[in-house]
Amino acid sequence: MAGSTTAERGERQQESSGPPLRLRSRRARLRVIVVLGLVLVFLGFPTVWLFYGSAWLRAEHVSVSGTRVLTPAQVRSAADVPLGKPLISVDTDAIETRLRRTLPRIDSVDVVRSWPHGIGLKVVERTPVLIVQKGGKFVEVDDEGVRFATVSEAPKGVPALELTLSRSGSAAASLRRFGEARLVREAVGVARAVPAAVARDTRAVKVRSYDGISLELKDGRTVVWGSSEKGAAKARALTALMKASPGARHFDVSVPTAPASSGS
Repeated sequence: MAGSTTAERGERQQESSGPPLRLRSRRARLRVIVVLGLVLVFLGFPTVWLFYGSAWLRAEHVSVSGTRVLTPAQVRSAADVPLGKPLISVDTDAIETRLRRTLPRIDSVDVVRSWPHGIGLKVVERTPVLIVQKGGKFVEVDDEGVRFATVSEAPKGVPALELTLSRSGSAAASLRRFGEARLVREAVGVARAVPAAVARDTRAVKVRSYDGISLELKDGRTVVWGSSEKGAAKARALTALMKASPGARHFDVSVPTAPASSGS
């Protein structure tokens, strides 16, 4: 009777020596995974407890920076930061939303966690470029045309916005086409383009229509500006015109390539 082959002897030896090598390898990998999982659990639990369960990293105070007209107390009150809660769970987006909704004077705010116990509120307030008189009060308008606050005293150095929008003729057509909000933004664009020296002397920006915007200076001089288009060119033309005709009372830069002055 022929003896067993080498292959058969190898199979019998493998059977007698235990599970196949591939199975043992899979079991070893599984043990490693289980051990690593247990290590992560034991390491992760203290970390989670530190951030959420301990008293070490909780919101205890709120700092405010960047305010000019608003007070830090007003900002803290509107922010309504949940003091005593884990710092990591404080909803910074919700705080920003509350601040912008409650205090329209705020243009932007950066809400940051200041570890280990603080929340920082970095505020940027809107700056008025025009004011609108309403009764005995004054409504502040920023450089985007947003009416953001009503104050009892007009801020110094800010021109008045006077809307004299006719309901008939070409001015009425302009109002229907662009709307009052757009015309206010046009006035803001003019106020931003006026040369600094002239801006300091500007008492009012008057709007009759889209291309019917003019300036009234504090000494009674007037400037016909037109629309807000080509603002830089109009500013250069006005500066040159005022130097060339220092005694003039009326200036027209609505067509900046052909400026004109009159009066004395």
